[in-house]
Amino acid sequence: MSLVQIPGTTLYRDTTSMALVNRDSSGLQEYQNKRNFLATQRQEINNMKNDMIEVKKDISEIKQLMLQLIGKNSNG
Repeated sequence: MSLVQIPGTTLYRDTTSMALVNRDSSGLQEYQNKRNFLATQRQEINNMKNDMIEVKKDISEIKQLMLQLIGKNSNG
């Protein structure tokens, strides 16, 4: 495999297969860091959504219990 750099880019041409090869390792590292950061953010958002759902369920349960208490006190 023989690589020839394409002028003005970080790309190389494989003269055997004529494929383009990107040898920009810093660009790859930057992409991977950004991808990992976004995946972490998505996970945090999903965790917050799940927490919100649980809080809503808890509030609903508290409301039902309070209504039961009020109902018992007014009947009693």
